[in-house]
Amino acid sequence: MKRENIPFHIATILQQAELTGIKTPLHPLMSIFRFEQVPVKEIGETIRFTTGFYSIALKHGCPCKLKYGQTSYDFNQGVLSFFAPNQVHTLEAGDAIAPAGWSFNIHPDFIRNTSLDAKMKQYHFFQYAINEALILSEEEEAMINGILQGIAQEYQQPIDHFSQDIIINQLELLLNYSNRFYNRQFITRKPAYSDLLEKVEQVLNTYFDNDLTTEEGLPTVRYLAGQLHMSPKYLSDTLRQLTGQSAQQHIHDRLIKKAKEVLAGTRLSVGEIAYQLGFAYPQAFNKLFRNKTAMSPMEYRQLFN
Repeated sequence: MKRENIPFHIATILQQAELTGIKTPLHPLMSIFRFEQVPVKEIGETIRFTTGFYSIALKHGCPCKLKYGQTSYDFNQGVLSFFAPNQVHTLEAGDAIAPAGWSFNIHPDFIRNTSLDAKMKQYHFFQYAINEALILSEEEEAMINGILQGIAQEYQQPIDHFSQDIIINQLELLLNYSNRFYNRQFITRKPAYSDLLEKVEQVLNTYFDNDLTTEEGLPTVRYLAGQLHMSPKYLSDTLRQLTGQSAQQHIHDRLIKKAKEVLAGTRLSVGEIAYQLGFAYPQAFNKLFRNKTAMSPMEYRQLFN
């Protein structure tokens, strides 16, 4: 795989096996293997790629730290990751391949027209919006490891009419347990999230209350993330998981709050308010205000006359 601006696409399970140097998969639409079987243990150059299949990875004992925002987790805990087809993966040069664990890969055609196929969208941890690795306790890791061992055992059996149903049932069990464990993970981190919300509100209040919009324009997600020492993507993902809204939506909500204060408390024209809030064109301000409030700025102002 060569480094390119356009991600390299790994379309099939067989192609993945050829590129990673493992044995030819026993099934054309699924594979499961141990990371101990992967011959390459370190990435020589940065690689960006997509796949045509779902991937679930249970990593253990990786000699590195995993960092989300400002929180680091040791890889000596079990780390479970989920990737949907066509999501971009990036392996940085020098990254280490986990020395132990499982890689379970399922082509969408393997579950096509099954009950699980209709439910896959319910497992939000496959989506970019909540794409955060699941940090497992020892008990949770043992449970997931047991399910994967069962899948691997069935994978080694000759294919018959029962093979697909048995593997899909075990996959669904794995996903349902992962749902439970993700819920536990976000509950245990709730205090940190509450603190994050307070900091987001503080940064936005300072920006709008000091009228920085007049000189600096509207605050961006990058600005907000920088003030909180986070990456823009991590900030948006975390806020969306906690509140259902992205960082951009939080900025817009604070903007509308400021706009309502100015509309109700001054005689400035809508154009002047739009400029003061950092909009280059009043039409853009009008459109956002109507989308958020179901009324125009002038209609809102008339409520106070």
